[in-house]
Amino acid sequence: MKILVRNLSRTTTEKELHALFSEHGTVTACDLVLDQQTGKSKGFGFIEMPHESEAKLAISGLHETRLAKNKIRVKVAQ
Repeated sequence: MKILVRNLSRTTTEKELHALFSEHGTVTACDLVLDQQTGKSKGFGFIEMPHESEAKLAISGLHETRLAKNKIRVKVAQ
């Protein structure tokens, strides 16, 4: 299942995001969306988790929690 994570701090790394979601299950991919000109984070990214039950637990457990002082929004990617 592909998960969208929004409202990330511009300083949050893929490694931090991967570690956060790994607490809820297996993560097969973690990608921050970067600005092509600056190479800096645009403040959102995608996580892929192969097990739907783990992904749903991650979504419900992490939605509106704080990461680097930002309240992140987590939902199924469309």
